[in-house]
Amino acid sequence: MSRDRLLIRVEREWQDFLGAFAGLPEKALLEPGVVGPWSVRHILCHITTWEAEFLKVLPLILTGKPMPRYRGIDAFNAREQERKRKLSLDQVRRELAATHERLVSALASLPATTNAIENRLRRRLRLDTHHHYREHAAQISAWRKARFS
Repeated sequence: MSRDRLLIRVEREWQDFLGAFAGLPEKALLEPGVVGPWSVRHILCHITTWEAEFLKVLPLILTGKPMPRYRGIDAFNAREQERKRKLSLDQVRRELAATHERLVSALASLPATTNAIENRLRRRLRLDTHHHYREHAAQISAWRKARFS
């Protein structure tokens, strides 16, 4: 898949993700229960975390080095949520936007790669970004519909 197509896919799913909570009052973004005990704010932190993780492993992918293994994704997610617990909603939003901007810049500057690297890159990108956005957008949308309809 070309770099341009990857960017289009990521941005399309990103816009859908943002649309899932667009227009909700700030108070609603802090309500637990969107995904288990998580609020929309928690999900924004979570998405930021995984985009940042993609950016950390991108150099490893491009050089063919092994990527780190996560021993217990749930424990990792919990640690990251705790680390971001004191951030205000505005700080969370700024971090989300800045991290996504760095991600898009990194994708836009990708070199031509071999198929083996492309496969690793596409798989990790899919897990950490566009499929992840879609998953959480659907959860937010379902919660929003149940909560506000």
